[in-house]
Amino acid sequence: MLNMSVYIALVAFAIAMIGIVYRAIKGPSTADRVVALDSLGISLIAVTALFSILLRSSVFLEVILLLGILAFIGTVAFSKYIEKGAIVDRDRHK
Repeated sequence: MLNMSVYIALVAFAIAMIGIVYRAIKGPSTADRVVALDSLGISLIAVTALFSILLRSSVFLEVILLLGILAFIGTVAFSKYIEKGAIVDRDRHK
């Protein structure tokens, strides 16, 4: 029964990820694309967790943590780029 629930959730996430990729490509603004990429990262984390449940393995937990950190850093970098136009500030005022 658990396996069937995991399979249904995997199909639901696959359908959702198709919509997210469409929004990332066709998004009317850069902010919409950033939100779509963040949602794609979260969905990838969820799919990895579902595979971990399906395989009854805890090996993927480190992968989930790494994906979460990378998704967070990417979202912060894109947000800073949208706000200031640069990710790294080159102006050094002393």
